[in-house]
Amino acid sequence: MKIIKTVIPDVLVIEPDVFGDDRGFFYESFNEKKWQEATGLKTRFVQDNHSRSTKGVLRGLHYQIRQPQGKLVRCVMGEVFDVAVDLRKSSPTFGKWAGALLSADNKRQMWVPEGFAHGFLVLTDVAEFLYKTTDYYAPEYERCILWNDSDLGIEWPFSGNLVLSAKDAAGQSFRASEFY
Repeated sequence: MKIIKTVIPDVLVIEPDVFGDDRGFFYESFNEKKWQEATGLKTRFVQDNHSRSTKGVLRGLHYQIRQPQGKLVRCVMGEVFDVAVDLRKSSPTFGKWAGALLSADNKRQMWVPEGFAHGFLVLTDVAEFLYKTTDYYAPEYERCILWNDSDLGIEWPFSGNLVLSAKDAAGQSFRASEFY
């Protein structure tokens, strides 16, 4: 596996070793030993999630103020633009974002550590998104930052109409949000 650093050193893009031939392909989407050797992280995942969305759906920017979740995310059908925003007040990259294209074709994953908000935008007709989390979903601690907050300046690669949940459309401004 290849580890690619982003503009935020703690957010990683993981490129797996893919073995393909005329029958198809094979790759390990997660191997704890290789993960620890490549990243230096001893991560314990407790929950796997799977979502399916259509083009223009934007989910996020979500985080849990208590029980923060680290997320290892990937797209197994279609393509998404995935974003992590640093919410750690003591971090030199506080308030900065990192983004990556994740797709079924490139098979890349992104590591979003605890202390970050996370969101993604679907760029293809349909996308299926899988992610492992380091803590359980706790809706009472979930928070949402507005996807287009001007203080963050996220460059979402989409010019059409976005599809947002009511929760995501009513997200807090970055300045009004709770941080770590």
